[in-house]
Amino acid sequence: MSETEIFRKKLPPETREVFDILWNNLTPSERQNLLPVLSSFPSEINLIRRLLRLSATQFKITFGSKSHVAIVGPANVGKSTLYNQLVLQKEDSAEVSPLPGTTRQNQTADIGLFTIVDTPGADAVGYTGEKEQEEAFLAARQADFLIMMFDAIQGVKKTELDLYWQLKALKKPHAIVLNKIDLVRKQTDVVVERAAASLGIPAEEVIPIVAKTGENLDQVIMAIAISEPEIVAALGEALPHYRWQLAWRAIVSAASLSAVIALTPLPIIDFAPLIVTQSVMVLGIARIYSYKISLARARELIVTFGMGFLGRSLFYELSKLGGIPGWLLAAAVASSTTIAMGYAASVWFESGHRLSIKTLRKITAEMTQYLLEILRGLGKRKPTQKSLRQRIAEALEQSPISKDRTILDQQAKTAESPQIRTSKAS
Repeated sequence: MSETEIFRKKLPPETREVFDILWNNLTPSERQNLLPVLSSFPSEINLIRRLLRLSATQFKITFGSKSHVAIVGPANVGKSTLYNQLVLQKEDSAEVSPLPGTTRQNQTADIGLFTIVDTPGADAVGYTGEKEQEEAFLAARQADFLIMMFDAIQGVKKTELDLYWQLKALKKPHAIVLNKIDLVRKQTDVVVERAAASLGIPAEEVIPIVAKTGENLDQVIMAIAISEPEIVAALGEALPHYRWQLAWRAIVSAASLSAVIALTPLPIIDFAPLIVTQSVMVLGIARIYSYKISLARARELIVTFGMGFLGRSLFYELSKLGGIPGWLLAAAVASSTTIAMGYAASVWFESGHRLSIKTLRKITAEMTQYLLEILRGLGKRKPTQKSLRQRIAEALEQSPISKDRTILDQQAKTAESPQIRTSKAS
């Protein structure tokens, strides 16, 4: 079964019909451009935000009016929390609290590819409740797409079911999400099946999410995207063009975490704890480059590239120079090996070229020197984990490498022998 068919099955019939119309009107080449988007869309919340932001400029230039997406559902199911995960500007954030009825009126934000609307609880009662219902249904009627949200703890009772049928009667493309699935993690399948049965739909049409962390938000975004040809086009063109920027964001996150790992009282000779962080990073980069790989295979790649040995040898070499606190050197080397591994993975998944140990050593050494200069500003005293991670993340985000990898490519070119070894990723 193709990626397209797998994702199509997750959609409600109304949304599936829209997708079928769109898909059937695409040329073979346009379909080939769409397939990588479905399989490569990042799952990590920060990468999703980055892609939305990067795609927005292109979207504005190419297309006109934007689609309106409304988040609707009962009170206190997490609609505002999901809204806040999607907005790109802090000033657009909605107030959230555990108290029902915190959101009293519709709130709208432009998130680049579409406009998102947060709504009050559509099941409220009393005079104030009726006003809130009017607000919610006004937004739903004006929307091009609905995110119907329910609560994994509360389930779908008669009130929620009545609301579902009222929203469904609007005949809008929609996605059905079940929030707070983290609170019933051990019974996820049972809870999802129970909610689906109450709604009278297959369980696969329910997207379980954790709005608080952004878990499975990628599935919600893709459900929205494939209902709008313009959004698909913008994402399809933005994803390949901005792959390095997305990969770099994953590298920055892993590199800053690696520095924190190096602060722990483990002997620097033991780089094993870094393998988990680097493996997850490689897995994310593989997805961005539309390359299928398992977590075990990602770990194998790191071992094959010899990053642990490279880090240990560089640490001992630089420690002989003296004058550098052990924690500082360990943090810089751990981060740098992670950056070098992320770059190597990007090159591998993009072209099949396997970088030599000589090249990785050069990149790691130069990045270590760069980070040592940055970290010296923290003083000789060992910093807190938070301040260290923040300092490294900020430095790497502001680096010219964040926008394109030309500097790294040049370093690799000078380090590599005239004949670049090619080993097809497998």
